[in-house]
Amino acid sequence: MTPESVLEIANQAIMTLLWVTMPIMAVALVSGLIIALFQALTSVQEMTLTFVPKIILVFVVLLMIMPWMADKMNVFTINLFDKIVAVGGS
Repeated sequence: MTPESVLEIANQAIMTLLWVTMPIMAVALVSGLIIALFQALTSVQEMTLTFVPKIILVFVVLLMIMPWMADKMNVFTINLFDKIVAVGGS
């Protein structure tokens, strides 16, 4: 196995990680900004108002995109196993 192939696998792993986590992080960011704006406009500084809606939204999005996430990770894993077989066969 060449260093280039190791770097290619690492690059694919990082890109898969970014694609899988990006929707969840985007929802957490947008909901956090909206909640912070609401708190600034109304002067309500309740701690649970910051965490509870964000956690609920993240869980809902996680449940909605779980099949897509599993498919992305499955494709990466199959490609990785194919590369392992190709290295072992040569």
